[in-house]
Amino acid sequence: MAQRGHHDESFLRRLMLLLFGIWFLSNNIPCVEAKNAYATMMYVGTPRDYEFYIAIRVLLKSLAKLKVDADLVVIASNDVPNRWVRALEEEDGAKVERVENLKNPYKHQNNFDKRFTLSLNKLYAWNLVKYDRVVMLDADNLFLQKTDELFQCGQFCAVFINPCVFHTGLFMLQPSKAVFKNMVNELQNGRENQDGADQGFITSYFPDLLDKPLFHPTLDGTKLDGIYRLPLGYQMDASYYYLKLRWSIPCGPNSVITFPGAPWLKPWYWWSWPVLPLGLQWHEQRRKTLGYGAEMAVILIQSTIYLGILAMARLARPSLSKLCYRRADKSISIMQNSLKLLAVWSIIAAYLTPFFIIPHTIHPLLGWLLYLFGTFTLCSIAINAFLLPMLPVLVPLFGIVGVLMVMAFPWYSDGVVRALCVFGYAFCATPVLWASMVRIMAGLQVSLEREGFMPRLGESSPPSWFNKLY
Repeated sequence: MAQRGHHDESFLRRLMLLLFGIWFLSNNIPCVEAKNAYATMMYVGTPRDYEFYIAIRVLLKSLAKLKVDADLVVIASNDVPNRWVRALEEEDGAKVERVENLKNPYKHQNNFDKRFTLSLNKLYAWNLVKYDRVVMLDADNLFLQKTDELFQCGQFCAVFINPCVFHTGLFMLQPSKAVFKNMVNELQNGRENQDGADQGFITSYFPDLLDKPLFHPTLDGTKLDGIYRLPLGYQMDASYYYLKLRWSIPCGPNSVITFPGAPWLKPWYWWSWPVLPLGLQWHEQRRKTLGYGAEMAVILIQSTIYLGILAMARLARPSLSKLCYRRADKSISIMQNSLKLLAVWSIIAAYLTPFFIIPHTIHPLLGWLLYLFGTFTLCSIAINAFLLPMLPVLVPLFGIVGVLMVMAFPWYSDGVVRALCVFGYAFCATPVLWASMVRIMAGLQVSLEREGFMPRLGESSPPSWFNKLY
């Protein structure tokens, strides 16, 4: 009996130790919380691949700077260059998920825009099943503050920028293999898609979102179930700002700016400011995060070339005054008209060429300065080559400086007043521009009619003192 009592006591002791161990472990080992992610996508095959690569890097770095409590994920197609992937992983701290491009069955629709051929890769967000919740983003989002409360939302949540159609530039989702497979199956079956892109497909897949309740974060961080509309403050359309030149969105936090609309007026393009005032705010974000080291070498090379051209134009003073002709007066008349046309095209080229060779994603202040410098340099070639009056040729350049100052003026009461001022400036500047063109053509005609400009072979040249008069 004593031995049996001893065994019972030992058993009770071991049981108590086991229960104590379970209690200790449950109170001292932290629970592993489900991970969340901010995700975006990248693919190649468009003329603007590099610009979007820069935009994605700025987006990732701005999120990291806000210290968001989530992973940063890039859904990258397999043809994205490896050097870009390494930069995203090593320099930006992103986790890159390589994927095969989803075939777009809508690319033969009449209203299809080819730049959205691969945008259906966005559906891979539902395949990120190692994350509990994912906020899917387009590259043209500018974060003003962290939005981690979005991870409390349900299975799908998006913002209605258009009163009737929600926007897919930012939405929150709960990844699901079943949903992803169903979406791919719907693609193969030709589900209705109004625009042939991700926007049309996702809005078709969640047709009842407009009737769902508005999302409000819970104070205790509890995650909700179901589908919700997000307040407009999570996707503030830049167009709302341009109307009043300030934000006036009462519903939800003013957290994220998006830039839908014209593809060539995205905020990362240097010419988008001051046409669109918020472009400077995006570039300020880039300056604080990514910087402009990648473009500075090109800027320095172009500046050096312009200085060299300007020096040569000043020292050599090239002209067409040494042209000689044996032909009759009729041929000379044809040549004069051809030279007029060539002179006009050279002036137009002087104003257009710098615009196309400046790196697209450089800071607007640097971009406009380099544009003005390059235009002045190339105009000097036309002025010297065709013996044109300098001021009329440079009038459009002064006009561009003026319109930039009018658009960048910071004290407009609202966007309507700003637009009227720009229109008024253009109205007043048009006669001056026309007068300068008339003066250019008159000066060119005088140069062509000078005896020393196009002497014919066999005729004596005028005395040197005559040339000095010109």
